[in-house]
Amino acid sequence: MSVPFAITARHKGFNRAEIVDQNFVEFVQFWQGDVRDTPVDHAPVLPGSELDARGFRELFESQLISRHLDLMARVLRVQNKVFYTIGSSGHEGNAMVARLTRHTDPAFLHYRSGGFMAERFRKLPEMDPVMDSALSFAASREDPASGGRHKVWGSKPLWVLPQTSTIASHLPKALGTAVAIEQARRIGHTLPIPADSIAVCSFGDASSNHATAQTAFNAAGWTAYQKLPAPVLFVCEDNGIGISVKTPAGWVASNFQQRANLDYFFADGLDLASGYAQVRRAVEHCRTTRRPTFLHLKTTRVMGHAGTDFEIEWRSIEELVAVEATDPLLRSASIALESGLYTKDTLLALYDQIRKRCFTAAEEADRRPRLASLDEIIRPLAPYTPDAVKKEAERSDYVERRVAAFGGPDKLPEKQPPRHLAIQIGQALHDLMAKYPQSLLFGEDVAQKGGVYTVTKGLHKVFRNSRIFNTLLDETMILGLAQGFANMGMLPIPEIQYLAYFHNACDQIRGEACSLQFFSNDQYRNPILMRVASLGYQKGFGGHFHNDNSIAALRDIPGLVVGCPSRGDDAATMLRTLAALAQVDGRVCAFLEPIALYMTKDLHEAGDGQWQFGYPEPGQAMTLGEGRVYRPDANDLVVFTFGNGVPMALRAAREIETRHGWKTRVVDLRWLAPLNDAFIVEQARDAKRIIVLDEGRRSAGVGEGVITAIVEGGFGATPLRRVVGADTYTPLAGAALLVLPGDADVVVAAGELA
Repeated sequence: MSVPFAITARHKGFNRAEIVDQNFVEFVQFWQGDVRDTPVDHAPVLPGSELDARGFRELFESQLISRHLDLMARVLRVQNKVFYTIGSSGHEGNAMVARLTRHTDPAFLHYRSGGFMAERFRKLPEMDPVMDSALSFAASREDPASGGRHKVWGSKPLWVLPQTSTIASHLPKALGTAVAIEQARRIGHTLPIPADSIAVCSFGDASSNHATAQTAFNAAGWTAYQKLPAPVLFVCEDNGIGISVKTPAGWVASNFQQRANLDYFFADGLDLASGYAQVRRAVEHCRTTRRPTFLHLKTTRVMGHAGTDFEIEWRSIEELVAVEATDPLLRSASIALESGLYTKDTLLALYDQIRKRCFTAAEEADRRPRLASLDEIIRPLAPYTPDAVKKEAERSDYVERRVAAFGGPDKLPEKQPPRHLAIQIGQALHDLMAKYPQSLLFGEDVAQKGGVYTVTKGLHKVFRNSRIFNTLLDETMILGLAQGFANMGMLPIPEIQYLAYFHNACDQIRGEACSLQFFSNDQYRNPILMRVASLGYQKGFGGHFHNDNSIAALRDIPGLVVGCPSRGDDAATMLRTLAALAQVDGRVCAFLEPIALYMTKDLHEAGDGQWQFGYPEPGQAMTLGEGRVYRPDANDLVVFTFGNGVPMALRAAREIETRHGWKTRVVDLRWLAPLNDAFIVEQARDAKRIIVLDEGRRSAGVGEGVITAIVEGGFGATPLRRVVGADTYTPLAGAALLVLPGDADVVVAAGELA
């Protein structure tokens, strides 16, 4: 494309947005090419192009809408009327991807997707891409995507799941959604979208290097290698730069062109006439072969990374001018004029008309109300309907499926003798899988082996590969799969093999799963019940990766429900409630399983069998926040604890009574997030002394939240001691017991309160 004479070196004082805007106007004014005969709607816009005239007109209009939304944002941001300036300028060619996919193809989008969104809006003509986008830019509570919580590209009717400022963290769940589309057929689940849908996922060339992106590409190849369908269209919008760090020329093609089991296509996103057929081939390939497909879309970036990125401070004026000359809107203008679809005057009139439309919408959006209270802001974060959850948790109308799952009426677990934690978790999982035909349990080693602790033993034999399956060794992808299944209306039960391994993939829960309801204003939900083998005190095994107490990493995540049982019957009733929370309210839940208690049968002496319990019959469930109180009438000493701390405190209570004559109440919190402050305060109300026993580390542990609740509840003057682990990693073998609290530490703390 030749550079018009008007695009010349500009002075440093000029605003680059103004220059890009003026470049377009001058390009049209001074265009001197030959004009062809105007094509009819369904004729090629240019000879040899697969794009017809009608398609070009609509794509070009989408490009112009995207551009003027960018220009509007730059102008009105300084007036405090909009609050987001990461633009799509130079990426408007992604409108072709929107046109060639369906509005029922779930889309997980890069933040430079203005062109894509404007074009996808065209699939449902009653919707308005300009006003909807303006409301989002203005952070209006009337924003139909996020309700004013963030500037997102998102739409429930258009199946665009909202993303915030994503750096590749959306790729695993996009692949997970593609896998889920195919998994639905295998388990007989009815999809909310057509069965031949594909998942669309866009990102930048810089983001393609991120570890989270690479794990998605690897998992996609791993899946395709086994001939398992995974219809995901990865769209790498290659503009050659990440903020200010340039991508080496040719790197994306070199890195992806020859990857086995990731099918590579290239398309020129700067030229609608030639790029259209290239994009079409990639989309059709993905839809028909059901294979992961990589579309390398050539783009550019004009006007900088965002409004605060003054490129002139770190980029030469000559380089800026050269980049601006590759603006795809100039090529589209050339096609518009050469094809005879527009004259100079009609094109400039259209350009000005769309400018006015965007600014008018923005000014109107600025007058619309914004979020004005904390309650309003957090309303979609953690929905909870107690009565509906209770009804669902106690629902027991699946008798035949249940009997079949356990192998006959005489083998139902409630008819068996009291059992220990690991057995009863497994029984509860059999129950849940029978109750919810749309549920899937997966993770490392969970199928034939039954997990490293045999907790899931027997499930694979009953529910087979379609519902119980092993994954590759990649926690990020396990949780990405979980989100994909949830997006498609299933109930995923992923297992993270150890709590320490969760840290490898924390952002899939914190940044993605738990934020979806918040940033979609509760329009999208992804119910997940995540199981994690957790906590310390393993004997003869471990070190810090297998004895991890970092519950703080979970409790820091807004909206996440965290439960931790200490005994088998509690595990069963808690799992029923967690599944109901996921099903009814779309909640993301973490179920922490204390490894050291998996096989524990005794409490005080070997053979006493006091830590085995009968299995609760269907119809029994545990209310969210409900603790368990041992000796509720005792108040000489009250011990607040959870997990391994419960049997520890009960053992210590017997010694304390011998030494001091005190009757000790032990309070098992059971729910670690959200903490039930009212329950804690009620248990502290008549306490003469308090011990907070927290097996986690001293800093940022659950105990800090318990003490805060006690103090804020007005009982800060009650004599209190905290028994906690040390601020260190857990060492191997017996040395672990030197850094973790034990029975004797509780007794010593009681002595200090005497």
